[in-house]
Order: sequence, then structure tokens, then C-alpha cells
Amino acid sequence: MPLLLVSLAFVPALLAVYGWQLRRRRSQVVRFSNVAVLRAAGAGTGSWRRHVPIALVLGALALLGLAAARPTVRAQVPTSSSTIILALDVSGSMCATDVAPNRLSAAQAAVRTFVEGQDDETKVGLVVFSGFAQLAVAPTADRDELLAALDAVSTGRGTTIGAAILRSIDAIAELDPNVAPADVVDEPTGDGPAASDPSPTPTPSPSSTGGGAAGGPGGARADVAPEIVVLLTDGANTRGVTPGEAAEQAAARGVRVYPIGFGTANPTQLACTPDQYGGVVPRGRDLGGFGGFGGFGGVGGGSSGGRNFLVVDEVALKQVAQTTGGEYFAATDADGLRQVLADLPKHVTVSEQDVDLSAAAGVLAAVLLLAGMVVSLRRATS
Repeated sequence: MPLLLVSLAFVPALLAVYGWQLRRRRSQVVRFSNVAVLRAAGAGTGSWRRHVPIALVLGALALLGLAAARPTVRAQVPTSSSTIILALDVSGSMCATDVAPNRLSAAQAAVRTFVEGQDDETKVGLVVFSGFAQLAVAPTADRDELLAALDAVSTGRGTTIGAAILRSIDAIAELDPNVAPADVVDEPTGDGPAASDPSPTPTPSPSSTGGGAAGGPGGARADVAPEIVVLLTDGANTRGVTPGEAAEQAAARGVRVYPIGFGTANPTQLACTPDQYGGVVPRGRDLGGFGGFGGFGGVGGGSSGGRNFLVVDEVALKQVAQTTGGEYFAATDADGLRQVLADLPKHVTVSEQDVDLSAAAGVLAAVLLLAGMVVSLRRATS
């Protein structure tokens, strides 16, 4: 309310009245012919201390006028009590054993440590994705519910990174009224193992998405939301909305995405536990006969058109991070993944927000008024 700043004009007006009163007192003092009386009346008139009470009062009035206008400043503020959405890839490639005992088990252990290390005020949600993305646990401070869901995940067919980002946006929108739900897009709705796998969706080049510049459509990014998305994947998008398109929607809503590329560039045999297979162990768990996850067969045949879907698509993930204002991380082993997750809070605990200064100005005004009263009483009794 900038118009309330007009109230600050009273401060110089009162200061002018105070100066006029001082001049008037001096003119009255010189009328005395008795020099002793004149000296007594003028004793201390040159001391600056007698002006302190009125200065404190005028300063308090100025701060009250400023507080009434509700001033704000753009500053970086802590967001440690925000919401974190963990989007976990559970595609069949997470059974690769290049990370012992396999990628999925290592990811589950690292995510468990990360979740247990969050403070009580931080809400964490879990999105899992393979052939489609779903919200497994809505953002909650209940760690037991979250960890139980994490332990119960099973692998599926396909990798839908873009859909996982959109599902994460929707989960944030349920909590934050300033974040709009994701726009509806056409994507498969069937479960991974039962769904046919179309040709892999090519990763768009940076030039096709505005040069990869930070921001939403048109290059403009919304105010940064305190909620973030941590996306952990070991492969490439194989169907549905592309990661670049989903990133544009996230950027338009101020949602930052922190992708983590997990696994080595040389994946070995695929082997998961019966629970990780969803209770049904596929035929031919050995290297030669285990194929079909995500539309590729075996480790050696996991590519189409030069794109190996058992290996992280770093180009797409870096583009997602750049578009949304997040940061891309790479982890090739279990220790590296734990370290990346442990370092995440250092990168996401601050965000730019409008901070209201009216309360601080009001408190400071009250302190100045109190100080003015104390100084005035001390002068009166001295």
C-alpha cells in the first residue's frame, strides 16, 4: 500500500514544529535582564542529549508509517520445511547389477537414509514411474508410511520421466495453492508389463525448446516455489510426454527439478528379487533370456536408433535441470548416490521470495518509542 507512505510526511512537519518551539524558547529567554537567571535558563541548551527523546519518537513514527505500507524485499529465505517429492524410476533396467546388489536395492537404501535424515517439518512424497507414473505416497511427515511404500515398490516396463514430473507437479499443487496442476497430456495409462511399448520418444534438442534457457514457455519463469522434485532415474524416456515438455510446465509453476542420473555406462546382468519383480519372476533371468523391459532385449540389445535405454540420458536430464532452475547430479555407485542425496539440502534450502518487513519495522518502532520514554524520564528526574 504505497499511498500509506504519505503518512511519512508528518515526520518532517513535526520536526519543523519542534524547531519552531526551540527558536521561540530562545527568544523568550533573552527578555530576562538578570544574567544569573539567563544562565540558569540556558544551561545545557547546547547539549545534543536534550534532542534525543524527540529524535527517537520521530524515528518511531517514521517506522510506523513505513510498516503501514507493508514493505517487502526480495531475498533468499530458508525452505528446509518445504515439501520434497521423490520421483523414483522403477523400470526394469533398475534390476541391472552394475551397482551392487542391483540399482533398485541401492536406490532404496540411499533414499531411506535420505528420508530418515529430514527434519520433522519437512513433508516428503513418493512418485514411482515405469510404464506410467503414479503417486505412491502423498507428501507427508509420516516416515513409516513413506518407507513402507518405498520397500514395496516393484519394477515395470517402460520409463516415463516426463509423466513422473507432471505427477510430481500435481502432488505439489494439492498442498500449495500457488502451484497450478499440470496440464493434461495424452499418455499411456496401462501398467508397464501389460502395455505395448511404442517407439522410444526422441529427446528434443535444446534448440527445439527455446535454447534450454531457464524459464517456462516464452522463457519466463514463475516465482520459485518452496517445494522441489528430486527425480532419480537410470535410463531414458521411452514413451509419453517428453522430459523437456514436462520441464517447461514445471518451470512455468516455479517448481525446481533436481534430476539424478544413476548407474554406470556399462550395465551388466538384470537381476531383481521376487518382490522387486512384483511376485512374478520373469522367465530367463539370465543375461541371454531376460529381455522386454522398456522395449529392449538384454543388455546388449538395449538400444534403438543409437539410444541405449539402460544408460542415463544425461542430455535430457541436464535440460530438465536447466529449464526448471534445478541442478543435475550423477551417481555411478551406491556411495555416490548416498552422497548426492546427502548434499541435496545444501542446494535447495534457500529460494528467492518476497519477505514482508512490516513486522520488523513495527517492532523497531516500539523499541524506539520505549527508548524515547526512558530517556525523557531520566532527564526529568535528573
